[in-house]
Amino acid sequence: MAHVVIIGGGFAGVWSAAGAALARGEADLRITLIAPDEHMVLRPRLYEPEPDLAKVELGRVLEPIGVEHLRARVSTIDTGRRMVVADGEEIGYDRLVLAAGSELVRPEGLPGAERLFDIDTLEGARRLTGHLREREDYSAVVVGAGFVGLEAATALAARGRVLLVDRSEVVGHQLGPGPREAIEAALDELGVERRLGTTVTEVGEGYAVLSDGTTVEADAVVWSAGIRASELTRQISDELDHLGRVPVDRRLRALPEVFVAGDTAAAAFDAEHTVMQACQHATPLGKVAGYNAAADLLGMPLRDFTPGPYVTCLDLGGAGAIFARGWDRRVMASGADGADIKKLINQLIHPPVDDASKILAAAGSVYLELPFFPLDELDERKAAPAA
Repeated sequence: MAHVVIIGGGFAGVWSAAGAALARGEADLRITLIAPDEHMVLRPRLYEPEPDLAKVELGRVLEPIGVEHLRARVSTIDTGRRMVVADGEEIGYDRLVLAAGSELVRPEGLPGAERLFDIDTLEGARRLTGHLREREDYSAVVVGAGFVGLEAATALAARGRVLLVDRSEVVGHQLGPGPREAIEAALDELGVERRLGTTVTEVGEGYAVLSDGTTVEADAVVWSAGIRASELTRQISDELDHLGRVPVDRRLRALPEVFVAGDTAAAAFDAEHTVMQACQHATPLGKVAGYNAAADLLGMPLRDFTPGPYVTCLDLGGAGAIFARGWDRRVMASGADGADIKKLINQLIHPPVDDASKILAAAGSVYLELPFFPLDELDERKAAPAA
C-alpha cells in the first residue's frame, strides 16, 4: 500500500494529515503522522496565563479521518531511500511532508543561560507560569521586542514590572512602522519600560546584566529573540533561506517525493513576499502540501498554494490588541475592539475535533476568508450562539 508520511504535529502537520485524508477519499492509501507528543500545541496562545488550555488532543483530529499517529521523534530523513528514522525505527514513505515547525534561537555562551525562560513550547510556558504564579509585583525582563516578546511583555505587565530589551532601536522592528505608534502607546499605558539598542549579557539569581553595563532586578528573564526552522530541513535541501526554510514551488514540492509546509517552507505568498512563520500561513500550507502529497500518488491534479489576505493581530494585554491588514500592517482596530478580534481568532485557530466531515470540510478550505471579516460583522459574530 502506498504510504504518505507527515513529520510534525503542529498546525502544518495536522492540516497536512487532514489534506491528505481529503485527497485520499475512499482510495487505498496509508497516512502516518509522526510527532512525539499526544497534543497539538497552539503556540500563538502560549503567552496566556493558563498555557495548558492551548492544546488539542491529536487523536481527536487524526482518528476520525483514518490517520495513524506514531509517537516518535524523527532524527533522519533519507530522501534517496525514501525513508525516515523515528526513535531508531526505519519507516518507508512514497511521499513525505516535512512540517516539523521551528524552534527558538537560543543564545550561545550567555552566562546564566540555564536560568532563561521562554514561551516557545508548552513546557517552557508552564515553567514560566509556575515560577511566577504565586508572586505579586515581580520584576521581569523580556528579551526581544518582536511579536512574541510584545505579547509576553504585555501579558506579564498585568501583575508585575516589565523591562523590554531589544537590539533594535525600535519596538516591533519586523512589524514595520504601521502599528508602531499604537504599540508604543500600549506599552506606555501598561508601564512597560524599554531599553532599546541593547541586550542581556548575563542572567543571575534575581538579576540581569545589560550590554550597556547596567544591572537590573529580574525575577524572570524571558528570551524571545528569533526563531529558526527545524534542523531537519538541512536533510532536504542545501539551499535554505535565512530562516532555515526549504524552497518550494507553488504546489509546495521541494523534491519529487517531498512536500514541505508550515515554518519549514520558504513558500511564495505573492511576487514580493514569502509566507510568515505563523499559524495563519501554516494552516493553508499544510492543507495544500498534504493534499498534493496524496493526490500525486493517486494521479489526481495538484493544487496551487493560494493564501488569503495577510493580517496581523497582536495581543497587548490590558491595553487590548491591534488588528492590522496588509503587509504594511494598516491598523484597522485597536484597544478593546482589537482584543475582541484577537479573542475570536484564538478560537478560530482550533481545528474541528471528533467529526470527520467537519475536519475534512475544513481541510478543503484553503483560501481563508476568516478572520478577515469586515469589522462591522464582529458584533454579529460575538452575539451569535455558540455552535
